[in-house]
Amino acid sequence: MIRRIFIACCLAILSAETSHLLVQLKPATAQSSTNQNLIVAMTTSIEDSGLLDDLVPVFEKKTGYRLKKVAVGTGQALALAEKGEVDALFVNSPKAERKVLQGGAVNNRRLVMHNDFVVVGPSTVDKAKIQGKKNAVEAFSSIAKNQALFISRGDDSGTNKLEKDLWKQANVTPSGAWYRQTGAGMAKTLQVANQKLGYTLVDRATYIFQKKNLSLQVLVEGDKKLLNLYHVMEVNSQKFPRVNSAGAKAFINFVLSPEGQKLIAAHGRKEFGQPLFFADGGKTEKDYGF
Repeated sequence: MIRRIFIACCLAILSAETSHLLVQLKPATAQSSTNQNLIVAMTTSIEDSGLLDDLVPVFEKKTGYRLKKVAVGTGQALALAEKGEVDALFVNSPKAERKVLQGGAVNNRRLVMHNDFVVVGPSTVDKAKIQGKKNAVEAFSSIAKNQALFISRGDDSGTNKLEKDLWKQANVTPSGAWYRQTGAGMAKTLQVANQKLGYTLVDRATYIFQKKNLSLQVLVEGDKKLLNLYHVMEVNSQKFPRVNSAGAKAFINFVLSPEGQKLIAAHGRKEFGQPLFFADGGKTEKDYGF
């Protein structure tokens, strides 16, 4: 009789401890399998052009994910990916992206859309004499030669990376009073250029979206070097286990889906009479000669 009571008590204690252990483990398991928070690092031009206002509400409603955007320069976004601190990227510096891709920090890199860069400047006095030029390198050479005020983002963004490449091709090391850096995003840099009557390099979408507040006009456009390609990619969950891989895939699938591509292609048409981006789902850099 005593033996049966002892065994029963042991079984009861074991059952209680097992239940307690399961209660402790259950929340962590549930959180890892149903993480609805998604962190996407993206270039500031995607935010400054208003595109997120069209994409995010539809994405969240369709998938149930809550998207947290980190709008920074592409260089900073790539650095966050290399530390595993974000889940996905939406950026626009192909050369830098390929380097991070080769390093294994990201994967599933896909072309989403494109527009182009333009050089804008004062609508009154074109000190650099670049209006109408089709060669971006020649335009940059002329800006330096005439020491015309140039406002750089100076933030290692995709725009800043292209700018530095154009200076290099023009055999110019920009410095001195005529060259100033904001260390800020595209919208802020445009505002400074507008206030100081300077030149700057800007993606066309942000320029059009901000144009109502600017007196700057497009002076240089149409050079193939000014093509602006945007890619999405996942941060590698095998390298960084905490990454929300399912959420990253859902975001990439959405922006490349017919619905996502339609939203991208339509953005700006109604308000500005022209699209701010051109949808590229199914295409690659090779389609543009890269």
